[in-house]
Amino acid sequence: MSTKKIEVIVPPREPHFVGDGFRVHNFIPSAYRLDMHRMDPFIMLDYNSRFYFPPSEKPLGVGVHPHRGFETVTIAYKGRVAHHDSAGGGGIIGEGDVQWMTAASGVLHKEYHEETFSKEGGEFQMVQLWVNLPAKFKMSQPKYQAISNQEMGIVELENNSGNVEIIAGEYQGVKGPANTFTSISMFNVKLNENGIAVFSFPAHFNTALLVVEGEIQVNEDGIVPVDHFVLFENEGEQVKITGLKNSIVLVLSGEPINEPIAAHGPFVMNTRQELVEAFQDFQNGKFGYLAD
Repeated sequence: MSTKKIEVIVPPREPHFVGDGFRVHNFIPSAYRLDMHRMDPFIMLDYNSRFYFPPSEKPLGVGVHPHRGFETVTIAYKGRVAHHDSAGGGGIIGEGDVQWMTAASGVLHKEYHEETFSKEGGEFQMVQLWVNLPAKFKMSQPKYQAISNQEMGIVELENNSGNVEIIAGEYQGVKGPANTFTSISMFNVKLNENGIAVFSFPAHFNTALLVVEGEIQVNEDGIVPVDHFVLFENEGEQVKITGLKNSIVLVLSGEPINEPIAAHGPFVMNTRQELVEAFQDFQNGKFGYLAD
């Protein structure tokens, strides 16, 4: 089996705030050549690296806003966030948990620091991904998956190397709980120092990783520090990760949808006309109602 080579190691860009509660480095679609096609079906990745928020009586976050045509996936590493949407989905996720919202035909949603966390303050660290939907599913019914850490599939690695938490996809015969519309692997890899994990993904799948904690070696050459993103070439299948320190690595791999992408703000469709319709439907109240 041939090795999947590194195309580029991308350092974190200058952070910016989304709302007042998420201080993020954007890797997709704006870093390197990472437009919405290059990591399809992963069309956006914002990373809130570890950051201390002081206590606040008013929960920080992002107010009510619409989405259509894709899914939002929030992975919590530190802190707690509360979500509510106009389709009735919602809940609170904390360290190790994931919320997977399928906006599809359209929802309004909001995300804030959970009330107790907000009042106490603390370290906050999360990833938000946008996962594209094939055209035939873009206007399907919205849904919400609350995935607790206890529900995830876990594979213990050999030689006390650590473990792999499977959010979506399958690793060593263990499946993750997330229901997906296309073939996606989404793993949290927790490596002890000198621990090793080996993965295999089809050559044509778009594959990347983000170092959330620690420092790793990829294959036999690339050294990747914390908060850096690795994009792999679309050749070869095998990826070997070695923890140079105790490390946490988010691994992503997905089969490209390979359809046209028309995106503007919170809407991701296939044509400009569909974007126009999305704005009209939003303005006409067809996304439901959600209080601030």
